[in-house]
Amino acid sequence: MKIETAEVVVTSPGRNFVTLRITTADGVSGLGDATLNGRELAVAAYLSEHVVPLLIGRDAGRIEDTWQYLYRGAYWRRGPVTMAAIAAVDMALWDIKAKAAGMPLYQLLGGASRTGALAYGHASGRDVPELFDSIRAHLEAGYRAIRVQTGIPGLDSVYGVAASAAGGGERYDYEPARRTALPVEESWDTRAYLRHIPGVFEAVRNEFGPELPLLHDGHHRMTPIQAARLGKSLEPYDLFWLEDATPGEDQSALRLIRQHTTTPLAIGEVFNSVHDYTTLLSERLIDYVRSAVTHTGGITAMKKLLDLAGVYGIKSGMHGPTDISPVGMAAALHLDLAIHNFGIQEYMRHSPQTLEVFHTTYTFEYGLLHPSDTPGLGVTLDDEAAAGFPYEAAYLPVNRLTDGTVHDW
Repeated sequence: MKIETAEVVVTSPGRNFVTLRITTADGVSGLGDATLNGRELAVAAYLSEHVVPLLIGRDAGRIEDTWQYLYRGAYWRRGPVTMAAIAAVDMALWDIKAKAAGMPLYQLLGGASRTGALAYGHASGRDVPELFDSIRAHLEAGYRAIRVQTGIPGLDSVYGVAASAAGGGERYDYEPARRTALPVEESWDTRAYLRHIPGVFEAVRNEFGPELPLLHDGHHRMTPIQAARLGKSLEPYDLFWLEDATPGEDQSALRLIRQHTTTPLAIGEVFNSVHDYTTLLSERLIDYVRSAVTHTGGITAMKKLLDLAGVYGIKSGMHGPTDISPVGMAAALHLDLAIHNFGIQEYMRHSPQTLEVFHTTYTFEYGLLHPSDTPGLGVTLDDEAAAGFPYEAAYLPVNRLTDGTVHDW
């Protein structure tokens, strides 16, 4: 089980992905996802220039030791680039270990705690009728929980809303990173947003009833008092969660929001370490952990983080849009199935082009995801297909207030 080779594959089947393949001397290969949307080449270089040379000759079975070696052995710790690189190594090693055992990964993590993972999809529209059409389409596709995002009167483009003006008419909630020379700049008005959103949820509840779990992403755009106001105004509509209400850097902001609303709170997709969560967990300031396996140090680190969250009654809600590759999605699904404190799994279907490159075995039926019983993670990489989609630079947008001030997004 000595590591013989480690290859970094960058491919762009509709969007950019970074994949690490580790192969042992006896020919067992494992895949890891290192995609960092908008900064892919930084992770690819970190892996190729700093991590891969350290892996050759190591025992692929020593997963915990390798994780600590890459984390503690580097003086400069944490950060999204470092943690995405470590995550890719960790996933690949778990993939190898599970294949060698002849088991799906979730069996090595303690076995299944449920029959499948409840998934939520992304419904959006520039106006309420368009949003209703999107919700109906998601329900017809089998989703049993829906994230609701909508356009704001007076704003041309809003992140997460399909066919926004600045998105050129494409499914903007599918790929916000645009292939442009410079980032697209969008305008934002928080007061207009706070006035508009409660009425949207009232309309959705009136149309679709009280049982459908509804989620909403604030995308870090509010101050604590603005987020508290929104959470309180949405209480009559019984949200599953309000996500990323304030910028992730300020954990104390969640204390103020908690004082004013009982709307459940989720945060963490921009976090990359358990240390980003310690205050939020110990003070029970959130209800759901939103990190991605890809950005938080891999399966080893996420399992520890979610076990800690479970001590405080806090559940998982792992990040899972299409900037997580199918490899990263599979890793999340194995954790979803195994952990006790599972909450919900974000799930956006990858494009047909992406699925030409990444061959998956996980399934989605009756609103539930299952990672499959294929040994390992259950994802293979088609090298020939990957080579047909070369990297293309792409940027996530920049957000400005209507007076031109750069704002969170």
